Amino acid sequence: MKTTERIDPSKIRSYIRRQGRATVGQKTALEQHWDKYCLDPQQKFEPEQVYPNYAPLIVEIGFGNGEALATMAENNPQNNYLGIEVHRPGVGHLMMLLAQKNINNVRIYHHDAIEVLEKHITDNSLSGIHLFFPDPWHKRKHHKRRIVRPSFMELLNKKLITGGYFHAATDWEHYAGAMLKVLSANNQLKNQSVTEDFCERPDYRPLTKFEKRGLRLGHGVWDLIFNKI
Repeated sequence: MKTTERIDPSKIRSYIRRQGRATVGQKTALEQHWDKYCLDPQQKFEPEQVYPNYAPLIVEIGFGNGEALATMAENNPQNNYLGIEVHRPGVGHLMMLLAQKNINNVRIYHHDAIEVLEKHITDNSLSGIHLFFPDPWHKRKHHKRRIVRPSFMELLNKKLITGGYFHAATDWEHYAGAMLKVLSANNQLKNQSVTEDFCERPDYRPLTKFEKRGLRLGHGVWDLIFNKI
């Protein structure tokens, strides 16, 4: 009799590795700056050893091409940032920006974000966690791949300090509603929105070129910001 193995929903990956082709500049940055900016997922993460200064630590999960992360880090030198991204060209692009602008308060994991959080981030240590424009997995049969699910939020709660925040943004209204439902059901989190739904984009989150184009076309963007209580 054939049996079907039940997969733990918390272990379903929220991404597919679409490596794409790196540009010449991205390849050069990967070769020249890997040792400076990229951390080894096999080694212990010790913030006091990898950043020039002690500062609040903010993680961005899935930073894409890294432009928003580089801008935030440049505009907020009082914070340290840890970017996590599985797509190598995006890692190279961020390294290129960091080197060009001489930004020193960013480090990178080219690795699975869940594994990094579970194995390398100390509990009650993060001041903020950013998740900007994650894959919405818009087909119903793929909704199980969406990263914002109860098990994910339990993990983030462990890693955030009291008062720390989780900030997600999406341009898919259905996913925005689904995230709001998951976040609102967690009794360790409090919505920053006075109307208990979505927030205005805070100044620290830069507009990406794709977001600007979408806004010109009349597309919506939804920001959710919750604090750990």
